[in-house]
Amino acid sequence: MIVVMRSGFAEDELSAVVAHIESVGLRASITRGAEQAIVGVIGVPITEQVQEALEAMPGVEKVLRVSKRYKLASRDFHPMPTVITVAPEHGAAVQIGGEAIVVMAGPCSVESEAGFLQAARQARAAGATLLRGGAFKPRTSPYEFRGLREEGLEILALARQETGLPIITEVMTPADVPLVARYADVLQIGARNSQNYLLLEAVGAAGKPVMLKRGMAMTAEEWLLAAEYVLASGCPDVMLCERGIRTFETATRNTLDLSMVPLIKKLSHLPVVIDPSHGTGKADLVPAMALAAVAAGADALIIEMHPNPDQALSDGAQSLDPATFADLMPRLDLVAQAVGRSIARAPIPSAAD
Repeated sequence: MIVVMRSGFAEDELSAVVAHIESVGLRASITRGAEQAIVGVIGVPITEQVQEALEAMPGVEKVLRVSKRYKLASRDFHPMPTVITVAPEHGAAVQIGGEAIVVMAGPCSVESEAGFLQAARQARAAGATLLRGGAFKPRTSPYEFRGLREEGLEILALARQETGLPIITEVMTPADVPLVARYADVLQIGARNSQNYLLLEAVGAAGKPVMLKRGMAMTAEEWLLAAEYVLASGCPDVMLCERGIRTFETATRNTLDLSMVPLIKKLSHLPVVIDPSHGTGKADLVPAMALAAVAAGADALIIEMHPNPDQALSDGAQSLDPATFADLMPRLDLVAQAVGRSIARAPIPSAAD
């Protein structure tokens, strides 16, 4: 249920509505516009008596029932797009969901200090505004490289200190959330864990922005309901990452579903990220799909880039080399300009840096 306040409502009227909602054991979520406010009513049961009482309160224009199972993720509850500010303790803040499209780049895995710092410098030089890299890696085989764990997190922090770019990395278990949140600026939930509800609740309570990847066979509604777990646990800063779904096609690693960009933006206010690296599994297909994602309306891209893809310990076949990544960035900017947007750029370091 949503309560729409009249244009020019008084603050004490809004406070009274929230107080009434909470007095009957429900929860209120406020979204403010230029002149109006919408109050989402969350919880059960929401009876007809509650609805009638709210309709009669001063300042209330109307009360509407919302049929969607996901509430906090819905545009009905939050009509304006969410803009997430990623604000590292050291370095410049980055906004995701606004006019400028953010590019996150780096290797699939943090393999060594020297190698990752090299990749971080190359990513920043080309114009990336976030660094990606896995310290904890879910792998299909237990015998494959599975990450450096806390050592990898420490290397990520060193790269942030040197470049000033925020870092995004995956967390795999509820027990690891406090450790990863101590280092990371954005917590990533991978496709395999997209319906691990205990993990979703744990990252929602961690106080950091969250990027939720779409599961391999997840419907749009299931994806938004997974985001609802994070939102309902106290985190308003959730972005949704389309990384390809599993279909009958074997020529590519996954099938990148770019139709999700306009669909999710119609259904939800949350920013949409596209991962063309996992979406195709082939480095030579990544630039074209990255350009298409910008044209489709994506708010951010997350791209795998490795100094030496042939030597990568994971996902080398889908990783761009530094020269290809650097060539892609101005092309992304051209497409962004064509659709009335731009590509975000990291600020130029000062002499003091």
